[in-house]
Amino acid sequence: MSTHYNRFSPVIILLLVAALVTVSGLLVIERAVEVVQGEKGDQAVVAASSEKTFKWKMVTTWPKNFPGLGTAPENFAKVINEMSNGRLTVKVYGGGEIVPALEVFSAVSQGTAEMGHGAAYYWKGKIPSSPFFTSVPFGLTAQEMNGWLHYGGGLELWREAYAPFNIIPFAGGNTGVQMAGWFNREINSMDDIKGLKMRVPGVGGEVFSRAGGTAVTLPGSELYTSLQTGVIDATEWVAPYNDMALGLHEVAKYYYYPGWHEPGPTLELIINKDAFESLPKDLQKMVEIAARYANQDMLDEYTARNNASLLNLEKNHNTELRKLPDDVLRALHKASNEYLIEVAEEDPMAAKVYKSWRAYADGVKNYHHISEQAYINARDL
Repeated sequence: MSTHYNRFSPVIILLLVAALVTVSGLLVIERAVEVVQGEKGDQAVVAASSEKTFKWKMVTTWPKNFPGLGTAPENFAKVINEMSNGRLTVKVYGGGEIVPALEVFSAVSQGTAEMGHGAAYYWKGKIPSSPFFTSVPFGLTAQEMNGWLHYGGGLELWREAYAPFNIIPFAGGNTGVQMAGWFNREINSMDDIKGLKMRVPGVGGEVFSRAGGTAVTLPGSELYTSLQTGVIDATEWVAPYNDMALGLHEVAKYYYYPGWHEPGPTLELIINKDAFESLPKDLQKMVEIAARYANQDMLDEYTARNNASLLNLEKNHNTELRKLPDDVLRALHKASNEYLIEVAEEDPMAAKVYKSWRAYADGVKNYHHISEQAYINARDL
């Protein structure tokens, strides 16, 4: 019995080992197939997500395709379409096409449109701190605004202020220092401000009213007729490039500078939060990058176009270019400082924004005294 066992036991052992190897191999192959199928499934999910398309509407506060202001949102839409390879398309509507120009914020908040393009100071009735994110009188230049928003905490505060309205803001353009505006009467002293009806929005309008004038808020599409018919005596708009396109030189005689009320006005791209969060992460990043592009591109365009337009106005249209008197500028500056402090005292969010803005403004002004300002002064020697 033992002899028989000893003779066949190695064979049996080998057969058992072979069977074990075979079964193990089959299990490995089966697991490998499951992994491959799983990976293919994951890839299919990713592919399906990347192939999903989004079609957005953007409402604006500007006339459709208006030079600079109106073309900036068009440029954003073009860039985002190209970057996303058509996965996200944005159709741009001018003021009044879907909603009135000054209803853009509400339309985006409520989801009537996924995006909007305008200026934050239009919404100061809803958000007292909002003018800081466009421009305040004697405030930051375009370069300084970009620094505060993107590296000084301004953008985070902007988003905090807009959060209750289900809106995410991005900087979406800048005109650079504007002009003081078009007037149908000369300004030689503060007495000439009294009783003057002028279209000037935001904090600039509040300051102008405190100085004895009457501030009016009107969309750009109504400025020409209002100035022509005497509804207003003066208007600020932007700068030579835009002002000439609107034809303001045809209905006003005097063109005053500098734009004390808007030294570096930032335009905004606002997005409905739910719409933004519905995008996959890569499209969200593309929106962010396209906004930064649009923000810088607008400033570049205005810098290049304003001088040629100013020369045209003076040479071919007999525009009288005037500088506001120093005593007028000093009085407006004083009124502006007083107003900003009052706003900060009346609204907690405005106080938080003002504290950040004030600290940054004081610091950057100190540096620019020996950099930008010093160089420009030296260049004019």
